[in-house]
Amino acid sequence: MSRDLLNQIQTMFPTLSKGQKYIARYIIEHYDKAAFMTASKLGNIVGVSESTVVRFASELGYEGYPQLQKALQEMIRNKLTSVQRIEVSTDVLGDGDILEKVFNSDIEKIRKTLADVSRDDFNHAVDSIVNARKVYIFGVRSSASLASFIGFYFNLILDNVTLIHTASDSELFEQILRVGEADAVIGVSFPRYSTRTVKAMQYASSRGATVISITDSHISPLYRYSNYNLLAKSDMASFVDSLVAPLSLINALIVAVGMKRQDEVYHTFDELERIWDEYGVYEKPGAEK
Repeated sequence: MSRDLLNQIQTMFPTLSKGQKYIARYIIEHYDKAAFMTASKLGNIVGVSESTVVRFASELGYEGYPQLQKALQEMIRNKLTSVQRIEVSTDVLGDGDILEKVFNSDIEKIRKTLADVSRDDFNHAVDSIVNARKVYIFGVRSSASLASFIGFYFNLILDNVTLIHTASDSELFEQILRVGEADAVIGVSFPRYSTRTVKAMQYASSRGATVISITDSHISPLYRYSNYNLLAKSDMASFVDSLVAPLSLINALIVAVGMKRQDEVYHTFDELERIWDEYGVYEKPGAEK
């Protein structure tokens, strides 16, 4: 619903009461600020009661104002420019202890991710990765660092991993051209969602591959093309995105896959230790230079 929220408000505008029209007009014109206001504060700004704001949310089909606020927050993450993000974060964070506020925000996102993530989807994703003929991984922009992190560790655990590097749509499809039913495809994307990642997920799904998305919500465009969705809370931290919860979820995924392939992992690191010693690699983890 949140993707069409502004259109919905504009469509319903003629049928709203006078007080509700004040709220609707303010949200349409200042959705970036309204998304972080309490019902009481929003009511004070537009000159209506808190109960009128709550009834407005119900009129739009939400159980209450917190649900409307959440929908607004999800929507703006795809709409705000970097400058608007800075303005919003300044209002939210204020001039207090930025370190403490950002840390507490990240802690809360990890807590919510743990409470909401589907254990069934997580376990099925792990099994699909372990049993896949080939594992493809891709992410663009800020999500590229997450995809690279997955690829680095999966390459130590599995011998069939391909980390996709793309500069264009044509290059993307060249690398996933042969994806098929026996393969697993992991796509990572958070707002603003990458259209390139969405196209890749759509193609992989059409080819019958097991598609696993690591994204933030049910309204993510990756969700509809995925067999298994691993949802992690992500939010704005000024002009950057907080990816703490997604990375924590990815850590759990890597550990779970490693536990399924314990013998291979042990052999890999045992072999690495032997090679490091044989070739005098003193930059190995824990070694003195």
